[in-house]
Amino acid sequence: MSAHSHVEGQLPHEPEKATLEGRNKVLGFWLFLGGETVLFGTLFSAFLALRHQVLDGPPAHELFQLPLVALATALLLTSSLTSVFAVHALHTNRVKALINWLIITVVLGAAFLGLEIYEFVHYVHEGHGFTTSAFSSSFYTLVGFHGAHVAFGIAWITMIIIQLSRKGLTVITAPKVYVAGMYWHFIDVVWVFIFTVVYLMGKVV
Repeated sequence: MSAHSHVEGQLPHEPEKATLEGRNKVLGFWLFLGGETVLFGTLFSAFLALRHQVLDGPPAHELFQLPLVALATALLLTSSLTSVFAVHALHTNRVKALINWLIITVVLGAAFLGLEIYEFVHYVHEGHGFTTSAFSSSFYTLVGFHGAHVAFGIAWITMIIIQLSRKGLTVITAPKVYVAGMYWHFIDVVWVFIFTVVYLMGKVV
């Protein structure tokens, strides 16, 4: 079966896996996410080892604003749900719905990123800069690294939206949507751990 055999007309049931290239992309991305998991695990370990080394900076329980972080969390988790709807639209061959759900995912992700930037600016004004203490350095490295992943995901999904609007849903574009959805779920799961380990534990432990 050629890569272009389903470009016109009805797509197969799982178009992201209809070609060898598509299956390889999905498999390769699982391996990439394994590496990312190890990387984030290292950053979490460093943060846990250093989170009480505050020097003259404010401690976590004085610094963190849980209502703001909870709002950001709700935005990101909702964006994970809209990306599920996008993949469902992919599997039911509804291109317009797919594009719309991806747009909503990007908007929610951008809103999350805006809140995170606002949060960082506020922390700096509170005397919690990147080099203030070992705690602040490990905090900004972990949370900022995740934020960079969100920014990359926003740019990536935006490019996929543009490609879908130009070329439609094919066995070439479908794997890109599916893999981007996997990536987005991954950074959402990482954020759940950040919310728990960094913010909730910072308030109570």
